[in-house]
Amino acid sequence: MRRFFTSESVTEGHPDKVCDNISDAILDELLRQDPDTRAAVECCAAYNTLMIAGEVTSKAKVDYEQVARDVIRRIGYYAGDFAYDKCRVNVLIHAQSPDIALGVDSSLENKAGGGESDLLGAGDQGMMFGYACRETEELMPLPIVLAHKLAKRLCDLRRQKIVDYLRPDGKTQVTVEYDGRTPVRVDAVVISAQHNTHVTHEQIERDMKELVVAEVIPAHLLDGNTKYFINPTGRFEIGGPEGDSGLTGRKIVVDTYGGRCAHGGGAFSGKDPTKVDRSAAYMARYICKNVVASGLADEMELQVAYAIGVANPVSVFVDTFGTGKLPDDALAAIVRKEFDLRPAAIIRTLGLRRPIYSETAAYGHFGRAQFPWERTDRAEDLAKYEP
Repeated sequence: MRRFFTSESVTEGHPDKVCDNISDAILDELLRQDPDTRAAVECCAAYNTLMIAGEVTSKAKVDYEQVARDVIRRIGYYAGDFAYDKCRVNVLIHAQSPDIALGVDSSLENKAGGGESDLLGAGDQGMMFGYACRETEELMPLPIVLAHKLAKRLCDLRRQKIVDYLRPDGKTQVTVEYDGRTPVRVDAVVISAQHNTHVTHEQIERDMKELVVAEVIPAHLLDGNTKYFINPTGRFEIGGPEGDSGLTGRKIVVDTYGGRCAHGGGAFSGKDPTKVDRSAAYMARYICKNVVASGLADEMELQVAYAIGVANPVSVFVDTFGTGKLPDDALAAIVRKEFDLRPAAIIRTLGLRRPIYSETAAYGHFGRAQFPWERTDRAEDLAKYEP
């Protein structure tokens, strides 16, 4: 059966990603000074103004405005009304609600005298998903891997001054054709690249095909029927927050699996690891990747769900889409047995109290080897369950 699936990515200069980058840069600076920081920092950027809002409880002393301006400069907004040294920055930060802190400081299990060694409760209720599959060496879906690589290539061409007309904003999209579960070709590529006023559309189209697509997408996946949409409106000169407003956490599908699996709805950027929206999603990816790497399944989606102030998840659900060597309920039981899913244990397992989050803010939180949740160090041990 032939079918098509599409995923998109955006560059670090996209207005939503500007906000994600600032939120995570602030979080990293907080954690650098105080690993026990509690933070949920969100940004909104529009035209010439950035608003930084949220809750922070920390011993750290951070100049939020300066961190934001440094990020805007690093991304490449040197000119225009949102230039790093020209835009207005409003800071609205307050301490974490004491009602929320009650549940995070000491879990329900600990209060009940249940003998729990880890005091932390989940920082919120909600459900989180992880996923892995065998389509790529990263154990990620092919469409989102290619879309991220195209977006990153746009950034690299600009930063390395290989293409001098590119500006920070940009979007990519890839449609992959499948034969059953196997990707066989790329059907369509969409690239929207912000540019200066002097370049022609013909040059952009030529450069994007030669310097971006041909450098990223393997030749055997492209053919004479592959469709290309390069700056399809014809012009993309106004970009970033001057062209559209941006919000932290608005690109959650770009951040995860490109729409390939379910999503819990919680965003990641700006949140410290006591927020299971972030840490449990990372742990779920870690588990799925290790199960797939072990050979117990070719594809796996994992859902975990929490109640605020409670350490242990209220549910664990596994779906291997018929590819598991064991029944899904048996794999769910193995997950509960082999992995400690309490927030403090997740933080300890993945080393999440470190300033590692700025690197996650663009080009995906998953499928990139530098992150601890991408390790497959449990795969060999899990293989013992293979029937």
